[in-house]
Amino acid sequence: MATIRIQKLLADAGYCSRRKAEELIRQGRVQRNGRPVGLGDKADPRDIITVDGQKINVPKKKKLRYIMLHKPRGYVTTVADELERRCVMDLLEDVEERVYPIGRLDRNSEGLLLLTNDGSFANGIMHPSRHVSKTYRVTVRPSVTEEQLVALADGIELDGKKTLPATVVVLTNEPGRVVLQMTIREGRNRQIRRMCEAVGLEVARLRRTSIGPLKLGMLAPGKWRDLTAEELRAIRNAIGKE
Repeated sequence: MATIRIQKLLADAGYCSRRKAEELIRQGRVQRNGRPVGLGDKADPRDIITVDGQKINVPKKKKLRYIMLHKPRGYVTTVADELERRCVMDLLEDVEERVYPIGRLDRNSEGLLLLTNDGSFANGIMHPSRHVSKTYRVTVRPSVTEEQLVALADGIELDGKKTLPATVVVLTNEPGRVVLQMTIREGRNRQIRRMCEAVGLEVARLRRTSIGPLKLGMLAPGKWRDLTAEELRAIRNAIGKE
């Protein structure tokens, strides 16, 4: 009988991303048939897999969903929140499948967020080796110098490691307020905000407008839709997964 790595099983079940599943396994929170598992351990359909004692139901065949959401400000990018803050999942009415966010946008940021129950697809987008581009519209204060623009484009040292080169374009330049378009090819925690803060810029507003070839377009804040077949082909091509 075919077996599958347990972190992939959890991701394919729509419980969480593969990276999160690996974290849960390292923390000893995942069990197979009542015993803790390790990274690389596999399971087959006869095994009982639990996370924190909760049994994970893995359907033999499931409907895969690929969703684009315009995350508004004030929502956290989690499936549930211990502090009872508003979660992006609250916005997904009529979605029967158990999907989860691909990556994050912090509470005060807005814009394009992808959700899925396809663990392989999610892992392809988030894996550092893919370098999937992400574009943001960033409003900063008070003004921007040429030196700051060059520094942002060349890369900023965060946590002892320099960020990859970015594309930075000035969209509007008004007294006390500048709107930038920034494109990065990695996804470190709060990366855009931290890059701007590192060169002395205050981020007043941050909106993600695209992920790879996928564009937010005219989708209103708080609204969602399924990716079209054409969009799905395009993003799969971008991450090298046909």
